[in-house]
Amino acid sequence: MSWFIVLTAPILLLVAVLFFSWARSLLQNYAAARTIGIPIRVLPFSPFNPLWSLVDRRAASLLRWLPFVGPNAAVVRYGWRGWDLADRWRTHAELGAAFVLVTPQHNMVQLGDPGAAAAVFKRSADFPRPVWVNDVLGVFGPNISCAEGASWKMQRRVATRCFGEANNEIVWGETLGLADDMLRYWSSRTAVRSSAQDIRTFTLNVLARAGFGKSFKFRGYEEEKLVDEMQAMSYRESLSLILENLILILAIGPKTLASLARYWLPAKLRTINDAVVSFQAHMTAMYEEQKRAFAAGEETSDNNLMTLLVRASQEAVAEGSQGLTESEIYGNMFTFNFAGHDTTAHSSTFALYFLAANPDVQEWISEEIRFVLGDRPSHEIDYRADFPRLKRCLSVLYETLRLYTIVPAIKWTGDRATTLVVGDKTLNLPPKTILLPSYASLHTDPRYWGSDSLEWRPSRWIRPSPASKPGREEIDMNERGVFLGWSEGTRDCPGKKFSQVEFVALMVGLFRQWRVDPVRDHPGESIEAARRRVLNLIREDSGWVLLLQMLHPERAPLVWRKV
Repeated sequence: MSWFIVLTAPILLLVAVLFFSWARSLLQNYAAARTIGIPIRVLPFSPFNPLWSLVDRRAASLLRWLPFVGPNAAVVRYGWRGWDLADRWRTHAELGAAFVLVTPQHNMVQLGDPGAAAAVFKRSADFPRPVWVNDVLGVFGPNISCAEGASWKMQRRVATRCFGEANNEIVWGETLGLADDMLRYWSSRTAVRSSAQDIRTFTLNVLARAGFGKSFKFRGYEEEKLVDEMQAMSYRESLSLILENLILILAIGPKTLASLARYWLPAKLRTINDAVVSFQAHMTAMYEEQKRAFAAGEETSDNNLMTLLVRASQEAVAEGSQGLTESEIYGNMFTFNFAGHDTTAHSSTFALYFLAANPDVQEWISEEIRFVLGDRPSHEIDYRADFPRLKRCLSVLYETLRLYTIVPAIKWTGDRATTLVVGDKTLNLPPKTILLPSYASLHTDPRYWGSDSLEWRPSRWIRPSPASKPGREEIDMNERGVFLGWSEGTRDCPGKKFSQVEFVALMVGLFRQWRVDPVRDHPGESIEAARRRVLNLIREDSGWVLLLQMLHPERAPLVWRKV
């Protein structure tokens, strides 16, 4: 018995210490939340707790069946990532424009008031971004997502010079060409289960050209598997592996991963380390080439992001300002690639499946495409003249992000207390209080979006006008603060137009002459039932991995037909 006590005593002591630490933090945060003066809901675990995030959804679904917990308990309703997608505006209708979720780690104020949300984005000094949330993007160096203060201002100034019309023209042309290739692959198959993987490949190829000046021919999912796996790892392939394993790389650390690679590692980890080394080598080679060209006074006609980033940084130094360090250039290039790839890939996948379930919207955007472009071949489509006229295509992206916002923004009060007006009430917010604009509520509240606010209807974005025709319509942005698809304020997404240009060009390439339908699940299923099944898959099987995405789109294969 004595040996059992000796062995278990340290474990019990550790458990007791952890429990009291957890209880003390929860009670302290609850006391702080009471001073705000808004409804409170208490959660035993924080969504920022990595261990809880691994099991949160499953644990919440199990807890709802326990008699002393039940389906209305806070941990069941709000204790898992994605609860807001299921809840939408309902909790705000019950509790008001603001409520606070108390956790052991942070208090999180949910804002369902558009004026308050707009104020939070506008007052960046009072409500900075908690940069530790984006530590995952610091794999290759400091960058605009992880920086604050003077460092952020300098990086933002340089980055803004990169995302201009010259780069957008590259995005436009490359997207149109790759869309043709992807459509040829899709239309050659009786059923396409790999739409999401193919779109990821597609967006990576666009980024390879727009980001690094490297063009790749599109290969579909089945074609990719036939490629010789022993060939040298390309930029595109290394980036794809890094993005797929980003959380694992962060957990281990790239330096630790490299150190372990000298000894024994499982095959998967060796491949991931090879991808990190390869991607760093690609960035270093291009950085050195662009630095040499700038020093030699050579002109370049290629406006890819790496070229523009290096030159903008070198020009800033030449003008007597601060430029980016080599590490910051690598860090920002990776951030641009991450933000421009996964966000666009997931939103395009959502949009594709929504379109497959809504043939009338396919016809609606096709009417606009034909009206604006006529019979011109792809190489004659002009970005500067044609993109601004394709408002219906753009409205498909707006409507998709309205219902499924891929990257919601997070703010907090930092180290200082501050105040925020919500409706007719002034809230006193303690230090280190997180503020979460309630995207899922603001984007679907019937007060702003009408009784069909949960329906995917892109035409709601087109301003009604008796004289409007395809190609001459205007986007209606609704009330300020009720749509936050790319964040707002000084820290909004610098690649916003990049993503819009890529998406609209993709719509042009796919739906000018083709239509997509879901494959019927069985011979007795009608096409209408198949479309309803796709909508149910979007609603019921979407959730958070690193970003919001459809979890199993392969369960609804698609088929393409020419019209």
